[in-house]
Amino acid sequence: MATQRSGASAMFVILLAGAAVFIWLTSGGLPEIVASHFVASGAANGFMPRRFYVGFMLVFVVALPSALVFLPAANLNKPNARINLPNREYWLAPERRAETLEVLHAYMARIGSMLVIFLSYVHWLVVRANTLVPPRMSKPWIIGGLVVFGVCTLLWAWALVGRFRDVPQ
Repeated sequence: MATQRSGASAMFVILLAGAAVFIWLTSGGLPEIVASHFVASGAANGFMPRRFYVGFMLVFVVALPSALVFLPAANLNKPNARINLPNREYWLAPERRAETLEVLHAYMARIGSMLVIFLSYVHWLVVRANTLVPPRMSKPWIIGGLVVFGVCTLLWAWALVGRFRDVPQ
């Protein structure tokens, strides 16, 4: 079971590093003033200096998913952690607690990885939008990305709950 956690954690760290490199490399071609916020129609309505945008995106794409993965991981390891699971008495019994926590850590790394990928995708859309004059976010691409991320998140939640729903006989 520890390999499940370490594999998911390793993938998460690799994705974080890859996303940071991706953002750094793709930001070089952005204009000095970056269109960074867009209304529903796709028109830009918020701007910031490129240097600030790159720093913001690097922090946002690395810090937010890291907090999502590492803060719960630190709290789950506390003996008095409040963990809400289906059949929690079974899954958190002393003889199964360590394995259950490993599974939860792996699931957190997976959702963190999904968030890194989604935020990197949004950055890519911002880069593409800034190649147009005036800058314009592609409505179908952002909606498509949101739909894919939403479906993946629902599948992740379904798998997580399903993992603990049934108690082996």
